[in-house]
Amino acid sequence: MMTTEQVKQYIEAGLECAHIEVTGDGHHFYATIVASAFEGKRLIDRHRLVKEVLASRLASNEIHALSIVKAVTPVEWQKLQG
Repeated sequence: MMTTEQVKQYIEAGLECAHIEVTGDGHHFYATIVASAFEGKRLIDRHRLVKEVLASRLASNEIHALSIVKAVTPVEWQKLQG
């Protein structure tokens, strides 16, 4: 069974993250990702970027489902933190 820490490491291996949080139950995962790579990208393109990083693991069903809670830039994250 996949752990949240493994999913986090897989994302970080393919995407430089300023901040990342992953929760889940071993099959369904939820991620909040803060990355400069999201600059200038629409929300759908940000999600695609993350899904591309995990494509082989999603295709093999090693990761059954990933919901991206937030995919924001560092500036957007700062604003959200108040």
